[in-house]
Amino acid sequence: MSVGEFALLVLAGVGAGLTGSIAGLASLISYPALLAAGIPPVTANVTNTVALVLNSVGSVSASRPELAGQGRRLRRLAVAAVLGGFAGMVLLLRTPSDAFERIVPWLIAAASVLLLVQRSPRELAAEGAAHPHPRGDPWWLPGGTFLIAIYGGYFGAAAGVMMLAMFLLATGERLPVGNALKNVVLGFANLTAAIGYVFLTSIAWSAALPLAIGLFLGGRLGPRVVRRAPQTLLRRVIAVARIALAVRLGISAYT
Repeated sequence: MSVGEFALLVLAGVGAGLTGSIAGLASLISYPALLAAGIPPVTANVTNTVALVLNSVGSVSASRPELAGQGRRLRRLAVAAVLGGFAGMVLLLRTPSDAFERIVPWLIAAASVLLLVQRSPRELAAEGAAHPHPRGDPWWLPGGTFLIAIYGGYFGAAAGVMMLAMFLLATGERLPVGNALKNVVLGFANLTAAIGYVFLTSIAWSAALPLAIGLFLGGRLGPRVVRRAPQTLLRRVIAVARIALAVRLGISAYT
């Protein structure tokens, strides 16, 4: 790997970590960066999952005040996330590489459309707070966490968006707390899938290292920096760019 490619992946990791720590958009930046470095799609996906573990470490370490008193809730949700991450990992390993290349453009396009129609996290937090759950979290929350974690372990683009929206609406928590919960829970899903990938398939370690460095730095900065960014504009710019990427990957996969 050249010095330029190393620097590109570090910068992409910082950008992915910044957006991923607050909006769950990390893979929509980091995965295309790995493709741009010449890594095949399946290897890029598993390498991305391994590197994302550092994003979770950075984000969670910067969100400790919001996680105070959340231990009991997190234990339940972490179990669901681990099971879902494992299922997503198995699903990916059983998917032929050519089939994965055909599926990815649709996953990126769907995630990008979701970003365009998704209401802002602050609106979701306000709605959740307006309809609190007096007897605790709804019974279906671990099940929903499990399903999103499957997607996170398999590919993960916009898994954080879906997880954050679910937590805000289901728990009625404020945005910083819902975001911190999302970072922890998805971190467990990514870690579970990453452990499986390390032992069962090939990782592009020369690319994983610079990407992980950037993801950790971006994850540490994210809770402080991205909260002040114009969220709606950020989501729309990334969504339009990712739709263009989905079209390009689709043309490549189907021709």
